[in-house]
Amino acid sequence: MELSQLLRERRSVHTFEDRPVSPELVMELLETAIWVPNHRMTQPWRFILTYGEGRRKIAEAVRKIKESKEPDPSKKKEVGQKFYDKIMSIPMILTVLMKEDPSLIVREEDYASTSCVIHNFSLLAWEKGIGLVWETYGWLHESIFRETMGIQPGEKVVGNLHIGYPAKIPPAQPRIPAAHLITVFDQA
Repeated sequence: MELSQLLRERRSVHTFEDRPVSPELVMELLETAIWVPNHRMTQPWRFILTYGEGRRKIAEAVRKIKESKEPDPSKKKEVGQKFYDKIMSIPMILTVLMKEDPSLIVREEDYASTSCVIHNFSLLAWEKGIGLVWETYGWLHESIFRETMGIQPGEKVVGNLHIGYPAKIPPAQPRIPAAHLITVFDQA
């Protein structure tokens, strides 16, 4: 597939078939995805790959978080179970982390590079028929989740990637043409 076609056809996938994704394939794709521009070559990323029964770690943590935040005591268990089931329906989750440099400039460069890793991974996965969605929900920053997943102080969760074979591919969302968003200076 041509790169331009891959860029235009990739979609964020929210529903997945009930079939596993090979962790070896994900590792192979990550080995290519990390080849991104990274000023100072800090290579700040780290990954936590969760699948199979391992998903219960995330699902239980999210259940606790959601139950603790539900104001109606009669709905706590229902809300917790809903989120537990949602996590367990995702074939694989890749938690993407980055070291937070004390320098704001380096930290911003590192965030941009880590985002490029995620984008590269999404394109490589799509090329293999695997879909994903990059999630940045608030509970990624909760201490229960961080402790459960072994996320260290000084590490930022850039996102959770929900990975699987698409059960449904959403239609393309319109984009504003770049020609409408560019300012050109061609004279002094």
